[in-house]
Amino acid sequence: MDVLSRQPLWQVFDAAWYVTQYPDAVQQMQAEGHPDIETFYRERGSRLGHSPNMFFDETWYLSAYPDIVAHVAAGGARSGFDHYCQDGYRGRAPHWLFSEVFYIASNQDVTRGLLAQHGLVNGYDHYLTVGDGEFRSGHRFFDPSLYRQNDTSTDTGPARFLPSFRRFLADGCRAGSTARLSWYFDPAWYLRTYPQVQDEIDQGWWTCALHHFLCNRTPLAFRGLEWFSEDEYGKTYPDVLEAVVDGTFRNTYEHFVRHGAAERRKPHPDIDLVKYYQSLRVQAELERGDFPDAFTHWVANRAAAQDQPAPEPALEAQSKALFVRQAENMLPQFARSKLDFTVSGLAAVSVIVVVHNKFALTMTALAALRACYAGGIQLILVDSGSRDETCRIGRYLTGARVIRFAHNAGFVEACNAGLDHADAPAVLYMNNDVTLGIKSLELALARLWSDDWIGAVGAKFIRTNGVLQEAGSIIWRDGSTVGYLRDADPNLPEANFVRDVDFCSGAFLLVRASILKTLGGFDNDYRPAYYEETDLCVRLKKAGYRIVYDPAVVVQHVEYGSASSARSTRMIQRNHQVFVDKHRDWLRYKYPARSRNALFARSPKPARSRILFIEDRIPLRDLGSGYVRSNDIIQVMAALGHQVGVYPIYPSVRSVVETLADFPETVEVLYDRGLDQLAAFIAERSGYYDIVWIGRTHNLERLLPILSDASSSLPEHSFVLDTEAVSAPRTVEQARVLGRPLADDLETLLRKELACAYFCQKIVAVSENDASLIRLAGHSNVAVLGHMKDAAPTPAGWARRANLLFLGAFHEASSPNYDSLRWFTDEVLPLLADRLPADVRFTIAGFVDRRVDMSPFGRHPRVDLHGPVDDLAEIYGRHRVFVAPTRFAGGIPFKVHEAAAFGLPVVATDLLCRQVGWDDGAEILSGGTDDPQRFADRIVEAYTDPELWTAVREGALHRIERENNRAGYLRQLEQILAEVVADGDPGGPPHG
Repeated sequence: MDVLSRQPLWQVFDAAWYVTQYPDAVQQMQAEGHPDIETFYRERGSRLGHSPNMFFDETWYLSAYPDIVAHVAAGGARSGFDHYCQDGYRGRAPHWLFSEVFYIASNQDVTRGLLAQHGLVNGYDHYLTVGDGEFRSGHRFFDPSLYRQNDTSTDTGPARFLPSFRRFLADGCRAGSTARLSWYFDPAWYLRTYPQVQDEIDQGWWTCALHHFLCNRTPLAFRGLEWFSEDEYGKTYPDVLEAVVDGTFRNTYEHFVRHGAAERRKPHPDIDLVKYYQSLRVQAELERGDFPDAFTHWVANRAAAQDQPAPEPALEAQSKALFVRQAENMLPQFARSKLDFTVSGLAAVSVIVVVHNKFALTMTALAALRACYAGGIQLILVDSGSRDETCRIGRYLTGARVIRFAHNAGFVEACNAGLDHADAPAVLYMNNDVTLGIKSLELALARLWSDDWIGAVGAKFIRTNGVLQEAGSIIWRDGSTVGYLRDADPNLPEANFVRDVDFCSGAFLLVRASILKTLGGFDNDYRPAYYEETDLCVRLKKAGYRIVYDPAVVVQHVEYGSASSARSTRMIQRNHQVFVDKHRDWLRYKYPARSRNALFARSPKPARSRILFIEDRIPLRDLGSGYVRSNDIIQVMAALGHQVGVYPIYPSVRSVVETLADFPETVEVLYDRGLDQLAAFIAERSGYYDIVWIGRTHNLERLLPILSDASSSLPEHSFVLDTEAVSAPRTVEQARVLGRPLADDLETLLRKELACAYFCQKIVAVSENDASLIRLAGHSNVAVLGHMKDAAPTPAGWARRANLLFLGAFHEASSPNYDSLRWFTDEVLPLLADRLPADVRFTIAGFVDRRVDMSPFGRHPRVDLHGPVDDLAEIYGRHRVFVAPTRFAGGIPFKVHEAAAFGLPVVATDLLCRQVGWDDGAEILSGGTDDPQRFADRIVEAYTDPELWTAVREGALHRIERENNRAGYLRQLEQILAEVVADGDPGGPPHG
């Protein structure tokens, strides 16, 4: 039993636990003359079926592996535990609530190399010493977070400080009868349904309900929870029932938990997981890893719905009252801590706040103003006849200029009085019934000064009940106005991109001071208030300036918090007519007041095109696999001044924050849509887009019926198919590599693949080689747009680097990247064993879909699984050689361009060398075709020869600088879009 160099926890004999578990052992030890309890266990207890510690279950181990029973009977081992210590630890499960296979597969950083590095014997050793303390799970039926949340144990002993699994075992596994340990098993329902189980637990046959469910000898007779039906599942999926009969699965529920839930099979007549999964929220939470599958998500949310009553909707009157109450609750703080608006030198902004009573609201607004901007603020308070504590507001702040009116002068007159004292280059009009979001003023100032022709910047206004007041505002042809997206969710995509607008609310309006003073501030004809900011924005636009809505500038507003709504309505009606009379010439070119016109009226028509960009998924950069290129195209389109809307075929599963951070702020990312809503989306936006850009040929093929049906709502002649990569050559090469027959030749495959391309006026290829293939399929309207990657070499030289790197995306196990690494780890890495230093590691990094099992790679002793990478420069900067062992692929390998751009020499297959068009030995090192020995040789050359390494690095950087620079990419894309627009012009050439 002492065959291992290091004794893991599961191998240690626990005398105290043993005596407690087997109380008769001491008497037997004394009667049989054994010197101590451990000797008794070795010589006698192990043959009686005793376990040596709480981490190993002898009874379960022998029942789970009948071959070991025979092995022990034949004298090959003294016990199941003896067998586990000798050999079983390599892959067998030692306990009914731990699975070695599950742990390694679900914790893909636990590689063989990691275990060796830390002197750990197997996954169970890692789990007990490291993973359990990190809240990792060792079994599908044990979720440590859920256990901690639901365990009602009042144990005050040392066990309460143990990690979850060890605490569970130390407590005798009792929580398996009283608490949910996973969403796959409901112990309370189980014991109610099968009361005989409790009797068997009381007799000591089982430790808990979960123990009985997982280990009883008639598994088909028991269900783990109410929402799974053994009978129905077996009838629905007879192949599963056959697998249960032949012993592959313990029962049909085991199949469902291991496979069926992920495949969204039907567990119960009342549950449709396929339909349930269509929810964007469900998909996002599964992608985030909150739940392992749609079934557990359904069970968890059903349980939550039963435990908690549905929340009542927030009435705005109540939310306003709460907002005011919160402001009043802050008043004692201001008594002893003054707000400081003292300015040294010229302030960055003059803030004009008109107040009329509402002292608590005013102080809250000013506190938020001071907190959200650290720069110099010239605060100008205009007290319009207040009678409350506002009369003494100077006691509570310093550095403010206070202008007082004896009467309620109204907003227009008061603001103009304040403007006379404004000295800063920017002026902010701000209500006293608002609270500014984090950095709102700082962000607004940055936006104002980002373009000489921005005259004013407005905010996203959220009312106290959490819905939008406006995301920019619209002026209709009759002079009436509306807040865009009023009453909508502030997190809608339409509310979260920067755009020009007609006007923004004066409750927060940042204006360029020079033009504001030239225009004389607010027009006195709108006294006392309302329509003054609308008129000002129109006058700014007539002077050639832009009004910009910035969703990063967030303001919570107590609408009508400083005036009665009835009085406000009367003033609005009066000033509406004043506004119409002044701007009738401008208004006649606005859209009529109809809700269906809001989309077009929300922003002026851009000088460039409105582009609908359709992709498989929202093209986040960390997804790799062509999504980086799509993201670059969108970035460049926005930089060229086009207004881009990004629409995914598959709904986004990432958070809004993560999604928006990856795109320019002027891009409308439709992260809440998917294929099912596309037809309705096109109908809603009929006539809106000038160009439709479709990423990937298979998407065009899938979308053809929708696009054809909606043709009257879309541009007639401005469709672009971006092939991203022509897949026919990959199909041919894959068949060759894997030895599969092909019914069609290359040209036939090309024609089939590109049969849908007839629909588009322009086809974009990623390389000249792909363009020639598209022409071979009969299409001449081809343009080339490759990869954009500026050279950014990491500084470390050859001597300061170590190890090999592969960085790519793994979306499915059938992908070229997955195949290439299987080939590399199986065929190439073994050839490097004696040729590179023993400490040289191979890092596999990049996005991994949760359905892709990377554990086969982790079993190799040199491999480290890194996962997604946040800092590309860091990981490229510390490795010495990049390997690209791709055996079949289409297009151009972005991973080669990226590695080279960061200054990391690449060893690649001949296929990739041909795709990038680089010369072996000059810009890249070729590892041949299906030649493990040559690939290994080239790695050794690059790794051990600093002169070769430096030459290849410099050669690749020169190619990147020459062929992939941003300036050239902008010119290429601009030319393509110009040709598309010209082709779509009815006055242009005829269309065939």
